[in-house]
Amino acid sequence: MGKDILYIADRRKKEFTYPIHNHEVFELNFVEHAAGVRRIVGDSSEVIGEYDLVLITSPDLEHVWEQYECKSDEIREITVQFDFPLGEDSFLGKTPFLSLQKMFNEARKGLCFPVSAIMKVYDKLDTLSSIKEGFYAVIQFLTILYELSKCSGARPLASSSFAKIAVEDDSRRILKVKNFISKNYMDEIRLAQLADIAGMSTSAFSRFFKLHTGRNLTDYIIDMRLGAASRLLVDTARSISEISFSCGFNNLSNFNRIFKKKKGCSPSEFRENYHKTRIIV
Repeated sequence: MGKDILYIADRRKKEFTYPIHNHEVFELNFVEHAAGVRRIVGDSSEVIGEYDLVLITSPDLEHVWEQYECKSDEIREITVQFDFPLGEDSFLGKTPFLSLQKMFNEARKGLCFPVSAIMKVYDKLDTLSSIKEGFYAVIQFLTILYELSKCSGARPLASSSFAKIAVEDDSRRILKVKNFISKNYMDEIRLAQLADIAGMSTSAFSRFFKLHTGRNLTDYIIDMRLGAASRLLVDTARSISEISFSCGFNNLSNFNRIFKKKKGCSPSEFRENYHKTRIIV
């Protein structure tokens, strides 16, 4: 982006044709009137509704909006790519911007905002590309980001293991357990092992883990394994069988079944979709 810190593209179109890609700069992407489009961010694949707003702050996270089942000929897409200094000594590293820093950190996995949050910033997004002076465009965009950082209900899209994000948690007990799973997901992990690490009974630990993560232990481990497997499908030429066993699945058919149930496609289809259209900009 050179000396520029904002790039704004406000498009009205009938179809999505841009391939899956990743880039160094941060991106906020808004889409409306595109129900039926498939949005892929990392190993997340979802069909969107009338409004979609996603923030991505990782240079390694691949993403794309695909036409899929969308029939609309009145699609609007506003893409804002930005390059803000974020170190502790930078302007945005100061106390008033703590909520922004937290949001940017969460958006390393891709952050999808609910319709309620989109409506709060819709008017500012709608007029952003019409602002002629760069200073005022930056101020308005910062306001959009700040409003989004104060909204509740935003959810991460890609798995931590796919996005290569370090495990984090406020609870030391849960963090110890998560770190253990992160390092040992390829092996058999028993509930009793993890309960012992947390210093709790198995029944108390199961409730404690779900309270802190929103998922039961089995689903959490499966998601960790699937994220790692998805990354290997994208980044290596290893066979699907080899990947499944190296990520902790006990047999290939079980891996294929779980992968298709969670991702909506087979591992081979997932790999093909990435490889045939992937570019870096």
